[in-house]
Amino acid sequence: MRPSPEGEGITLALVHRPRYDDWSLPKGKAERGETDEQTALREVEEETGLRCRLVRLLGDAHYTDNRGRPKVVRYWLMEPEDPAALEAVPNDEVDELRWCTPAVADDLLSYDHDREIVQAAVGTAP
Repeated sequence: MRPSPEGEGITLALVHRPRYDDWSLPKGKAERGETDEQTALREVEEETGLRCRLVRLLGDAHYTDNRGRPKVVRYWLMEPEDPAALEAVPNDEVDELRWCTPAVADDLLSYDHDREIVQAAVGTAP
């Protein structure tokens, strides 16, 4: 999350994952011994190139992946440590990052569980 360039509201970072051809919020799997917070910070940096700080927990998303496995993802509202950092470095997981208003994110996101997290961010954003 970052303030909107227009000065009103916030924008959220969405990523395009070519493997799934979807738009999603950054997320990933924990490595052995990591806390949920450490996982979130590492995965966001890996997928977006952005070093962030946690603002607050937004909640969990429960869903079934494309292989039929149950998944639980814990999301945090985060802010980039460097407010000028806006560009992602494409990698094998993510080929594009977009900063979107919540309304645009609602249209672009591929999954309802991500839309619910965006609504939580809007309701709790400073």
